[in-house]
Amino acid sequence: MLFIIFGLSIYNTTLSILNQAGYKSLIFLFQPFKEIVILSMLAVLVLGLKERIRFHIIDYCVAGYFLYTGLYVFLPLGDFGFMERLLAYKNTSFFPLIYFAGRLIDPRTLQIKKYFHFILIVTISAAILVMYEAASDQHFQSLTGYSDYVFDFFGQQQEGNYGLTWTFERSANGLKRFASFFSDPLEHASATLLSICIIAALFTKKNNAFNPTRLGLIALAATFVSLFFSISRSSTVSYFVIIYVYALITHKKYILHTSHALIALGFIYIGILLENTDLYDYILSTITLQEESALGHLIAWIEGITAIISNPFGLGLGMSGRIAVSLGSTIGGENQFIILGVQVGVVAVLLYIFIHFAVIAYSYKWFRHLDGKERMVALCIFLLKVGITLPLFTASLDIFSYITYINWFLSGVFVNMIMRKESDNHALT
Repeated sequence: MLFIIFGLSIYNTTLSILNQAGYKSLIFLFQPFKEIVILSMLAVLVLGLKERIRFHIIDYCVAGYFLYTGLYVFLPLGDFGFMERLLAYKNTSFFPLIYFAGRLIDPRTLQIKKYFHFILIVTISAAILVMYEAASDQHFQSLTGYSDYVFDFFGQQQEGNYGLTWTFERSANGLKRFASFFSDPLEHASATLLSICIIAALFTKKNNAFNPTRLGLIALAATFVSLFFSISRSSTVSYFVIIYVYALITHKKYILHTSHALIALGFIYIGILLENTDLYDYILSTITLQEESALGHLIAWIEGITAIISNPFGLGLGMSGRIAVSLGSTIGGENQFIILGVQVGVVAVLLYIFIHFAVIAYSYKWFRHLDGKERMVALCIFLLKVGITLPLFTASLDIFSYITYINWFLSGVFVNMIMRKESDNHALT
């Protein structure tokens, strides 16, 4: 957990600095380190099992997804060789191993509250750095050798107005978007979603009273700072969706009434006061999909959906996503579901969707009946899964290691907890 929290949040930044310092040979050792950590942990857990595991339906679906997509490594589909297909398989299907690492660990050994506080420290640190970036009007990645790293190892050319990539600016007017020490502004924004979920879970008591500490309040303010400077539309919407859903399930009427009032005022503000401003045009063009970035997403989605309809069992691993992007031949754009569908077909996409919403359903069902760290994990994973649903449509979210590893590890821990709870209840009866 310490490696996932502190190591993965600065993972790409660390690799960029190593590359810039001339230690390129070390990068080939460090790049797979996060996978090695999970595989080693999983091996230790499997070898150390002392009791028979009762499997949940989510376990079967996650294992089924892993095995089904694994078949595509050996099928001669697409334009890539075996090694490229294997790498694409790692990109699309490593999360089941992260899930089972959490699923098999004894949750009684996890100090969830301590780890959640560590995540708040990362949140505050990210906000401090992003404020420095904004004050100096310079991307941190301009100092770390980010552009050279993504070109040397992923073949991605410098783009945009700041010598980085287009994701570091808003396409409409070139306004800078900051990533702090994360890999890019989108990962920074998605990490903010994790942070607000952690804050909600950590400081919500059994009676649903929200009682944050001073650290919690500082972290909450830090999430606003990070969200403001990362400028991600889907994450911004998701951030407030998380707050709204949290208010619904914990019966926070003042948050609900405030949200409704702010939404009404927002429509009035946009409709009347901003009629002739650039912000009004930006919002309108985004909603109507006329803005360049939104339009680009739509075109890529149509292309990807067309490919899926034509090839419902997929075009082969690597035909969409990071491998294809590095070769300039991707199909489907930034959409987790379409990227999966183009590569491994409709069956895998349906399994992925089922897993996602099954975790949402079970965590919602259980958090009201749990307490302590079990309740923390259930509430956190429920809000997080709800919150990342929209970004899944606008990004390949599983390439963001920090949020992906925490998301799926905690998902496994949650299922482990409820299965143990069911076993205890069954033993009592």
